[in-house]
Amino acid sequence: MSKVIVVGGGLSGLSAAHTILERGGNVLVLDKNAFFGGNSTKATSGINGAGTATQAENDIPDSAKIFFNDTKKSARDLARDDLIKVLTGRSGEAVNWLQDRFALDLSKVSRLGGHSQPRTHRGGAQFPGMTITYAQMEKIEDLAESQPERVQIIRKARVTKLIYENNSVQGVEYEVGGQSHREHGPVVLATGGYAADFDDVNSLLKKHRPDLMHLPTTNGDHCTGDGQKMVAAIGGRLIDLEKVQVHPTGLVDPKEPDAKVKFLAAEALRGVGGLLLDNEGNRFADELGHRDYVTGRMWDNNKFPVRLILNGQASKEIEWHCKHYTGRGLMKRFDSGDALAKEMGISADKLKSTFDDYNQIATGKKKCPWGKKFFHNHNMKMDDTFHVALMTPVLHYTMGGLEINDKSEVLDTQGKPIDGLFASGEIAGGVHGANRLGGSSLLGCVVFGRVAGDTATAYLLRGISTGKIASGRAGQVAQHLETTVRVNPESQNVNLTFSWAGQGQSNSAPQAQGTAAAQSAPVAESSNRPAGKEEGKDKAASSGELREISMDEVAKHDKDDDVWVAVNGDVIDATGFLQDHPGGAKAILLYKGRDATEEFNMLHDKGVVAKYYKQGIIGKVKQ
Repeated sequence: MSKVIVVGGGLSGLSAAHTILERGGNVLVLDKNAFFGGNSTKATSGINGAGTATQAENDIPDSAKIFFNDTKKSARDLARDDLIKVLTGRSGEAVNWLQDRFALDLSKVSRLGGHSQPRTHRGGAQFPGMTITYAQMEKIEDLAESQPERVQIIRKARVTKLIYENNSVQGVEYEVGGQSHREHGPVVLATGGYAADFDDVNSLLKKHRPDLMHLPTTNGDHCTGDGQKMVAAIGGRLIDLEKVQVHPTGLVDPKEPDAKVKFLAAEALRGVGGLLLDNEGNRFADELGHRDYVTGRMWDNNKFPVRLILNGQASKEIEWHCKHYTGRGLMKRFDSGDALAKEMGISADKLKSTFDDYNQIATGKKKCPWGKKFFHNHNMKMDDTFHVALMTPVLHYTMGGLEINDKSEVLDTQGKPIDGLFASGEIAGGVHGANRLGGSSLLGCVVFGRVAGDTATAYLLRGISTGKIASGRAGQVAQHLETTVRVNPESQNVNLTFSWAGQGQSNSAPQAQGTAAAQSAPVAESSNRPAGKEEGKDKAASSGELREISMDEVAKHDKDDDVWVAVNGDVIDATGFLQDHPGGAKAILLYKGRDATEEFNMLHDKGVVAKYYKQGIIGKVKQ
């Protein structure tokens, strides 16, 4: 099976995979985790786009040129005009593609720090990173079932080495189930960054930013720079590795203030009007400044704890986020300014004075000492409700990584493309320069995922047509498949004409037939059917045989090594699932021995457990 190998099942890898299929290629997706999603599912503010259909509906006068200028300003002296042009110029197309191709709701638009126009898109509920990534994940899983000759998925597959022979990348070596395997084909690396690379021996973070090693991170423990290290081993160029973004608003859990991994407070919370106040009740920064600026002001001011405060209007506009953070114990609701002042340990008069001062600034009666220009939901008054959370700077994103060109080709130390190797997402350095704008991480994943998918497919099909790439049934297929490959040398886009056994068909969409049968792969983890979907695998999970379990019994299983939760009337033994959960074990442990239905339904479709962890359903809640 001639195919493109995509390493990484986050939003960038999935965007590349879908694009490869759209362009007529076949794809194998490898991910070292038990589930797809990576850090993409944690993105909480939205995806940027200039010139989108949503902006047009809201009469927002944005353009790719304006977005380019905002991004270049944020990137500072490390701005790469060629990459920024791709990122911003294809941003509107990327957002529209997500809406049209995956039926996503991206109808809300807000302005984040460093943006001169509202352009960060999200839906009315749930975290946008999760909804966008899950939509792509579910579609690729369905395609893996319906078209296994074109789509393969292997999870828990850790890629350990690039197969580099004759001056080109010809595939990968990976481990799954304790065994080593090899796959051949051009490779798209979408393995993410290194903001959780705390290894004492081989840490990119320790080598390039030892001063940040003490900080907590928002990243999953899979973000250890695997792809960067593999490419360096074959002579690839790594750039800007010291450019690590520290996000100013990591949520502090009052129960675990020193936790190494923290949940991120969406920048959209400040976009809808959230204020940052120090422990004396004073503002100390433009809340909508660049991330490194706000972080720097927090450290310079050095009056912790810092609180993020949303009034009633702001809370209502971003209600879903507030409910979710409150449910996890990371945010607290106050019924008045007096109650908030008491919690902060300051006088009500002091808090009122800060609010009054801000209102005068927002209405143009005073000048902001921090230069803030944009105000939203700014009527701060004491007789209002508030949602409040404690903030701390956290490791969040790595701007450095593999050097790529505007076609997502990975470059070597001489600045030349490495044959057969492409990259997209956070692993690609230089896209955001010295500082990334909020909302551009998801955008970079989609835009450069699609660019990498385009270029890799062109490379694959050129190789097949010239005989350079051949594997599996490619030789047999060539007898039946007449393929015309027309490659625009400037854009690397591919147009395909297929003809099977004399039946003419012109198609560049996913419906085009595959060009090879699926190769054999490790059975345990390479099944195209997601874990838990096998019928009859666990008789105890069939609805007719499930026993009734009281909530009193569920409550007894509230230990870290014995975790039961109730969700939508089902009792789930989650003990064996803790390490595989995409959101981390803590997301489940918060609800051990309890009914987690409300919080679960805020983030998941009701059928997710039956689809992915059916064997964990041990009973029904006794009414």
